Order: sequence, then structure tokens, then C-alpha cells
Amino acid sequence: MSSLSLYDTLTRTTSEFVPLRKGEVGIYLCGATVQAPPHIGHVRSGVNFDILRRWLTKSGYNVTFIRNVTDIDDKILHKAVHEEMPWWAVAMKYERAFTDAYAALNVLPPTYEPRATGHVTQMIELMQLLIEKGAAYAPGNGDVYLEVRKLSSYLTLSRQKLDDLQPAADADETYKKDPRDFALWKAAKPGDPSWPTPWGPGRPGWHLECSAMAHSYLGEAFDIHGGGLDLIFPHHENEIAQSEAAGYSFAKRWLHNAWVTASGEKMSKSLGNSLQVHELLKSVRGIELRWYLGSAHYRSMLEFSHEALAESATAFRRIEGFLNRSVEILGTQPTHVISQAFTDAMNDDLAVPTALASISEALRAGNSAITAGDKAVIASSANEIRGALEVLGCDPFDPAFATSGSSDDMTAALDGTIKLALEQRTAARERKDFAASDAIRDGLAALGITIEDTAQGPRWSITGNGSK
Repeated sequence: MSSLSLYDTLTRTTSEFVPLRKGEVGIYLCGATVQAPPHIGHVRSGVNFDILRRWLTKSGYNVTFIRNVTDIDDKILHKAVHEEMPWWAVAMKYERAFTDAYAALNVLPPTYEPRATGHVTQMIELMQLLIEKGAAYAPGNGDVYLEVRKLSSYLTLSRQKLDDLQPAADADETYKKDPRDFALWKAAKPGDPSWPTPWGPGRPGWHLECSAMAHSYLGEAFDIHGGGLDLIFPHHENEIAQSEAAGYSFAKRWLHNAWVTASGEKMSKSLGNSLQVHELLKSVRGIELRWYLGSAHYRSMLEFSHEALAESATAFRRIEGFLNRSVEILGTQPTHVISQAFTDAMNDDLAVPTALASISEALRAGNSAITAGDKAVIASSANEIRGALEVLGCDPFDPAFATSGSSDDMTAALDGTIKLALEQRTAARERKDFAASDAIRDGLAALGITIEDTAQGPRWSITGNGSK
């Protein structure tokens, strides 16, 4: 049996994963800054680390998974002015949007989901400790800064040189000992929210928030810290700096997922190429969008196109169709079985593309078994596929993907309409009017609906290849 190996951004190597405490894993994932609706670049991180969490759980670990919410930030304050809403209302509005997006893609809720504004006390305590240790200073204007030149290990994650850095553009340089010192705390500005501290009222800096929350829930040392590539510097670098300066070990391993790109550029609102999750869910199901986002290796860029998404959704429906056929033939849902090939792939730094190859092989064997009437192979293939899909968060039998409300009504209406067409086709075949039968079949195919004649009667599936 292979053991799990994971890449570490800090060391730039892949090595065996050994938790700090036997049988337990602590993970901190940087969550959303809730100032806009989530796009697929945001939720890719959620999907990637959900797969990691599911695989660790399947491997027998008790996982404590922390994903924070940054609910106070410059971007939120700016959005509040733009939308003419209180800052906290903006934060709650978009936090709900992220929660809905995660749920639609079957991303498991974190063990704890702390908000930054709920942990100001812990932030103040951390700043006090840093000042006492001589690593931070309060110049008297209400700000608090970390003195980066006192940190011998600063920039080990991003492997930059301090003198090559631009000044930290998070506060007025007037009060800084060095322009590269970054703000732990920002003095209150008129009209902005603030909290009282020994150094004056103000609000926390972004980096301080995550360190304080990570320590609060996972202790001074924990196993894995995750996030997107764009967070390596300055965010994660500064998290390390302030935590280690306080005397904490902090994260043992750093994992970063790559971006979703469009025409080679990072998916982002600033570039105007973002695709919001709720818009994409109008054209594909949540399970299909998750399948697409999770199909690439987490450290590989995912170049987005609507065509690639549609092809991925069609490929998933073939897998789903086989599982449904297996239920029809065997009379029961498949069980969850993890194959050795899937295990070896996942233990190799979560090599999902290789894992998908094992699913494809099981699908090929299963479809051949249906043709041959080999129920034993149908069952074993279906069990392996479902076991793999559960880890990938794409089990079509998972209640998380059950539809409700108007979606149910639409599905029922579509199913009824197609069944009516199939009944007319069957009647045409019975009276040997094969021209009419073929015309019905071809008409449905033109709409992207494939008809398959089985021993149990005709079955239909959406291929997505029809004309629009």
C-alpha cells in the first residue's frame, strides 16, 4: 500500500505526509474576502482542498478543517461605498453567495469557519506579544507594524530578497522604520469601523487576521496551510513572519493551488474575465462544474473555456449514465470501493488526472460487461467508479446534488416531454413506420438528446451536442 506524498511550497519538494499527531490532521485554508460574488477562480481552491480533505478522511485521518472569512478589509469598505450599504451588510451578502456556491459544488462545510471580526481580541493579544518580543512597534499614530529586518527567515516561502521588494502599500510610510514593514493594525479613519486597542482605535491588517485565527483553532503548530498561488506573497509570507516572530512553529507544510486562467491570464475581476459561479450554474449542473474544476492537478493551471466545460460535462454524464444503467440492471446502488490504481494516484500528490484514468478504465470494462451481460463485472466497475467519485465529491447519488423547487419541476416536465416522444416512437416502430421512428430519434438528437434502446426499454440522456 502506497503512502500519501504531498508537495510543499516552502521546500519545493514532494515528500511523505506525516502528521504532527498520529491519526489527526489540522488544515487552515484562506477563505474568501467577501466583497463580490464568487467566480470559478475562487471556488477552484475550495474544490481542490475539499478533495484533499476527503482523501485524508478516506485514508483514516480525523481532519480539523478551518476556512476563514475575511469580513473586514479595504475592498469591503470600498464596495460598501459603491453599493451604498453598511460594510457589514456587504460582507454578509457576499458571504452568503460564497456559502451557496460551495454548497452547489458539494464542498463540505469546514469544521469551523471563523470570521475575522469575531477574533479581534486574539489579534490584539498577538500584537501585544510581538511588541513585547521586539518584533513589532507602535509609532504612536494608532498603527502597529512588524519590523521585517529583524526577521532572519523572512521571505523563505517566496524566495525573494528584502531589498528587492517594493514598499508595503498598506499604510502611510511616514511612521514606518522601513518602507517594507507591513501593518498589523491600521489606525481608525473617519467613518470606518474600528475596535479599541492599547494603541488606539483601528482595524486589523489582513495578514494578522489569518495568523490569529489559525492559532486560535489549530494551536501554535499545525499540519497544512493552503491557498491560491497568489497568496504566497505577501499574505502567506507575512503570516509566517508574524507567527514565527511570536515564537510559534505555525504550518508544517504549505500547499497552493494554481489558477483558473482565461487566454493565459489569471481569472480575476480586475482583468474583467471572471466568470461567476451562479451564472455558470445556469448552463451546467453543480456536479458537472465541480467535475471540471477538480479534473486538473491542483498545481496545474486550468485554462477555462465554455467548450472545455461542455466537453467535461458530457464526459461526466457518460459516467453517470453507466452508474444509472448499473442500478437498472443490478437493482441496487453501487457501494463505495477504492481501487489500488485510484489509491496510488491520489497518494501521489493528489494526482487527479491519473485517478481519472482509472475511472475511465473501470467505465470501459463496465460498458463492455453490460454488452456481455456480465453482472459481476458491472458491479465491480460501478463500485470502483462510485468510490472514486465520492472522494472527488462527484457522487451522483449524493443527496447534496438533489435538486429542489423549480428545478425539479423543469426536470419532470422535460422527462415527461421526452417520454411522450419516446412513446410515439415506440408506436411508430410497432406499426413498422420506421421513417417516423427515425425522424423522432433524429429530432431528439438534434436537440442534444441521445436515445438508447435497452432490454428495459428506451433510455434518454443529454449529450449537449445539439444545435442551439
